[in-house]
Amino acid sequence: MKYDFGGYATRNNLRCSDGRTIRPGAFNDCDGAVVPLVWNHRHESGDNVLGHALLENRSDGVYAYCLCNDTEQGANAKELVRHGDIEALSIYANDLKQVPTKSGKDVVHGVIREVSLVLAGANPGAMIDSISFEHSDGSAYEPEAIIYTGEYINPENGDYVKHDAENESETEFIAEVEEPETSENDNDQEETEEMAHSNESEETEMADNNELTVMDVYESMSDEQKDVVAYFVGLALEETEGGDDVEHSDIEDGGNDNMKHNVFEGSNENGTDVLSHSQKMEVFDSVMSDARAYGSFHDSMMAHAAEYGIDNVDILFPDAKDIRNTPDFIKREMAWVSAVMGGTRHTPFSRIRSKVVDITADEARARGYVKGNQKVNEVITAAKRETTPQTIYKKQKLDRDDVLDITDFDVIAWLWSEMRIMLDEEIARAILIGDGRAADDPDKIKEANVRPIVGDSDLYSLKVDVSDSAHSDYRVLIEEISKSNKDYRGSGNPVFFCSPEVHSEMLWTKDQMGRKLYDSDAELCSALRVSKIIEVPLMADFVYKYNSVDHFIKGIKVNLIDYTIGTDRGGQISQFEDFDIDYNQQKYLLETRMSGAMTLPQAAQIYRKVVTYTEVTEAETGDPIPANSYYERSGAGTAADPYVYTLTEDTTVQSGTTYYTRS
Repeated sequence: MKYDFGGYATRNNLRCSDGRTIRPGAFNDCDGAVVPLVWNHRHESGDNVLGHALLENRSDGVYAYCLCNDTEQGANAKELVRHGDIEALSIYANDLKQVPTKSGKDVVHGVIREVSLVLAGANPGAMIDSISFEHSDGSAYEPEAIIYTGEYINPENGDYVKHDAENESETEFIAEVEEPETSENDNDQEETEEMAHSNESEETEMADNNELTVMDVYESMSDEQKDVVAYFVGLALEETEGGDDVEHSDIEDGGNDNMKHNVFEGSNENGTDVLSHSQKMEVFDSVMSDARAYGSFHDSMMAHAAEYGIDNVDILFPDAKDIRNTPDFIKREMAWVSAVMGGTRHTPFSRIRSKVVDITADEARARGYVKGNQKVNEVITAAKRETTPQTIYKKQKLDRDDVLDITDFDVIAWLWSEMRIMLDEEIARAILIGDGRAADDPDKIKEANVRPIVGDSDLYSLKVDVSDSAHSDYRVLIEEISKSNKDYRGSGNPVFFCSPEVHSEMLWTKDQMGRKLYDSDAELCSALRVSKIIEVPLMADFVYKYNSVDHFIKGIKVNLIDYTIGTDRGGQISQFEDFDIDYNQQKYLLETRMSGAMTLPQAAQIYRKVVTYTEVTEAETGDPIPANSYYERSGAGTAADPYVYTLTEDTTVQSGTTYYTRS
């Protein structure tokens, strides 16, 4: 078979991070098997299948010859490998059989179900992600696993040739403990081996309790921390060999007086409140013997340090490590942003003009002619509108001292990424529902420059008023949305934007027998007559004001190709960087100058419901009502289900001094 690239899907005798080792022959049954080539072990869609892989069992592992299919995803995967962007393979296997050993587990059998291209090339060493299940009695088993080895892909392609294993040395199964060679010191060797077994069993038992062994802790220390431990052990050995008469200055490799006083002794250099050598030896023995009782070396050390008055003992233990180099963002769900930004039409000029002629009136109809009568001219209505651009920007600054001091990651690149994320979200929000700022806010993205779909004129965005029952009964809402499609005049198949709550309620609608009406999003989309449902977290309980009347927005149906974004120079987002010499600050600016508007008439439908307000007095709620607040009322108002009032500091709806609940 022809193949596009190849690589080791697994390696034998490679100890994984969880202590398991894949042994030779574990996947013998997979030799010659052809399995799917998948993207990142995603099995939920056929779109993630990139091609297939021919497996070849070798003495040192399982090699995969990979051939990508002719789909867009397959071609893209092949290019990513060729370019070196993706460098690693992984397998998904089940029917695993594992044999416990003193150092972990050996994987001796399994069946490879698929090979995946993964973003795990930088993974240090092998790793197995188990997919565990639990029996009814509480016991667990692990029939499935995802196995990473961090092996690099060979991007060269060619014809498949059966691997020649005759001249390759077979990898032997290495025993846990080798037999010692016979010598005249057999008794000493047996005693040494017995001691090694004893130490190993103790460390293994501690590891089985999900705690680090003493050696694990020691190996994770910095050089400075190892020096401290060496000094501590040196003091103990010193007393054993020479008693209390040995001077501190005689100790090599760690006889630093400052370290001695700061870590293991009192701060008084005159000798008062200082631990004796015998006390230090006692602490050391106690820590080592009680490590298992306390559960870990750390807890034992801390307990005995407190007993003997040792300060600053935390210096012995490793510093915390960052999981990721850069700080994580706390942000809203952003999938809808890319859908908006990528779905709109873009033009290389920032001033947008659209012209519309209405030929639906009776005056525009063709007419029958009666001989002798005067012919009547057609009457049509023409309209045009122009949308001008506005500058939208994000600005940040950093003290230069901070830029120089932050060496763990590229703080400037990280800052640029944050600015781009927030700029894109703000533009997408302005396009879909407006930026939400007050009309007199100097930071507002003006609706005359970037026209929100939800607030556009009725010529472009049809307003569909849903019934009161549709506001609470989502079966009715789905029916009304579907029936309104007869008035849709947009391009192609539209998408439906709504809040996650509305999406969930529609998907979980049930019939009168309590059965779900829709088993998947595809079935719900078919009922709504849309191609896709996109959740917008910002639309949760979203209220928009039309002619001074508040309306709940239940959803927006639109094909974004009918919305045009106009920017000069092809939509370029400009990036500026400057240095303020007076304040020693780096300043960064990201901006674009753009306009936006619907350019096809009746191409969007807005599903809305008037907000009803009920008067509430302070006497009724029992609490004073602060400014800029309102109460939402829930409950039926009966003795069994009395009203419950919840104060919401979000929108002020008042008439004089009277406040209202909304529903």
